[in-house]
Amino acid sequence: MADIQAEDKPKILVLFAHPYPHLSRINKAMAGAIHGLPHVTLHDLYEVYPDFHIDVKREQALLASHDVIVMQHPFYWYSCPSLLKEWMDSVLEYGWAYGTGGTALQGKQLVQAVSTGGPGHAYQPDGYNGVTMADLLRPFERSAILCGMTYGKPFLFQGARLKSSDDIAAHAAAYRQWLNDYPHPCLQPGCDQPAVPASDR
Repeated sequence: MADIQAEDKPKILVLFAHPYPHLSRINKAMAGAIHGLPHVTLHDLYEVYPDFHIDVKREQALLASHDVIVMQHPFYWYSCPSLLKEWMDSVLEYGWAYGTGGTALQGKQLVQAVSTGGPGHAYQPDGYNGVTMADLLRPFERSAILCGMTYGKPFLFQGARLKSSDDIAAHAAAYRQWLNDYPHPCLQPGCDQPAVPASDR
């Protein structure tokens, strides 16, 4: 399917957070695949802030100028890499993102593009981790809701350690198409209509 024209499409900001992207087959491929999409801004946090000194006003301006925020990151210790957490702590300020007068993000959408080393069946109540990905991503969902944002279904790639090069390439291509076709008919985590590809093939 050819890329759709950018007119009337939401502006998407991809917050890419991986401390060692050259060592990640899937995240490197995903970041590379979305270059050239005119309505998508790829923002590599570890490249811009290697010292963790985040320019809060710059980041807030980026958020304000986009409609959809995508957090692309590997799943580290049941959460995100530390710089992305620092970004959330610093940028999503009281009085700007939430709380009294904090309306800057209301009406925007937050969605995650997450990779896990373990397979999808490990993230089930009867699996190795004992809970679902939806449970583990709940802090991000609640953060979005606190800021008046809509939290969409995550775009998952699971079992990365066992995937072939063809699997990696196919997922990266699907990621590009997913961003190109945004918004999707079904955004809410509880919606029955799948908005993401199969996560454990």
